[in-house]
Amino acid sequence: MRTGVWLVGARGSVATTSIVGALALRAGLAGPTGCVTELPELRGPALPAFTDLVFGGHDVVSTPLAKRAEALAAAGVLPGRLVAALPEELAAVEHELRPAPTAGTQADRAAAIVRDLSDFRHRHGLDRVVVVNVSATEPAARPHPAHADPAALHAALAGPDEVLPPSSLYAYAAVTAGCPYVDFTPSTGLRLPALGALAAERGLPYAGHDGKTGETLVKSVLAPMFAMRHLAVRSWSGVNLLGGGDGATLADPAANAAKVESKQRVLGETLGYEPQGGTRIEYVEELGDFKTAWDLVTFAGFLGTRMRMEFTWHGCDSALAAPLVLDLARLTAAAHAAGLAGPLADLAFFFKDPLGAPTHSLAEQWQRLREFTRRLHSGGGHADRG
Repeated sequence: MRTGVWLVGARGSVATTSIVGALALRAGLAGPTGCVTELPELRGPALPAFTDLVFGGHDVVSTPLAKRAEALAAAGVLPGRLVAALPEELAAVEHELRPAPTAGTQADRAAAIVRDLSDFRHRHGLDRVVVVNVSATEPAARPHPAHADPAALHAALAGPDEVLPPSSLYAYAAVTAGCPYVDFTPSTGLRLPALGALAAERGLPYAGHDGKTGETLVKSVLAPMFAMRHLAVRSWSGVNLLGGGDGATLADPAANAAKVESKQRVLGETLGYEPQGGTRIEYVEELGDFKTAWDLVTFAGFLGTRMRMEFTWHGCDSALAAPLVLDLARLTAAAHAAGLAGPLADLAFFFKDPLGAPTHSLAEQWQRLREFTRRLHSGGGHADRG
C-alpha cells in the first residue's frame, strides 16, 4: 500500500527527524525504537510498510532538508552517521517539498495546496496521501460564522478575509483533495464543524490533537493512579522549559495559552475535578531541541494525611515525536483503506487533547488502540478504496 506522507512544516525539527528516521528504517540503518506500531501487539498486514512511505510537504522556510538534518545532528538530536549515509535519499525528499502558498485569497491558496497534493499522489502512483500537521502552534482560532457551515465556508474563502487559521486551511485542502488529515499540534485544524461535515461527506478519517510525548504522557499514567486509589489530589503544578523553534513559538502568549489548555485537560477529565495549580511554559533558548518539565503534586490520603510527589522529565521532543508521526501516518492510512471516516477516537493514545476520546487514561487508551489495530488487521471496516 504505497502511502504518501505530506508534512505541513516539512523543514521543521519534528518533520526532519521523522523523514530521516523513516529513511534509516527503510535502509536497515536503525531499529524502530519508539515506533508503537512495531510492537508485536500492533504490527500487522493492514499497515503500510516503511518502504511504502513516500514523503513530501510544505513549509514557509526554504532551508534545505539536508542542512536541517545536519543541524539536528550537531545538536545531538539525530545520529550524524545516519545523515551522512542518506544524502541521495534526503535529496529525493527535498525534490518533493514545496513552498507554502501565500498569494491570493484563501480559496486560491487552498487550490494550490490541492494541486500539490494531487500532483504528488499521481506522480508517485500512491494509493493515498495522509496530510500530517507538524507546524508551529497557532493561537486559538477566532470564531467566524462560516466555521459552522460548509457552503458558507466555501463562499467565505473566496473573499478577502482570513476566514481559517493556517492549520484549518490545510485541513480544508486535505479534505478537498480526498486526503486523511492528522493534527500533531494543538492548533484548530479539523475541529471546526464545517470541516468535520466536509470530512464526513467525503468519507475521510482524521485524528488529533497535540502529540503526547512528555509531561502529559506521564500525567496520563499518574492521574488514573490517584483516581483509582481514591487519593485526593490537592494541587498539580508544572513548569516546562524548552528551546528550539517550538519554544520560540510558545513565547507568544496566545500560542502559549492554546498549548497550556491542551496540556491541562487530562487532569480534570481523569480526576473528575480540577486541582489547584497549573502549567507554565517558558522558552529557554540554550536548551535547543531538548525540554525539561518539573511537576509537583500534593495529595491527601486516609484521614486527610498530606503527602507529595515530584517528577522531572528531560527529553528530546523531536526524537519522542517523530516515531509517533510515522505511527499515525500508518494507522490513519490503514483506517482510510478500511473505509473508516470521521474522528479516529481509538488513536487517543497518541494525543494530549484527543478527538472524541472517552478517557485520558493511557492504559485504557492502549487497550482501545490494540483492539482498533486488531480490527484493521482482521479486515474490519470496508474494502480498500485505493
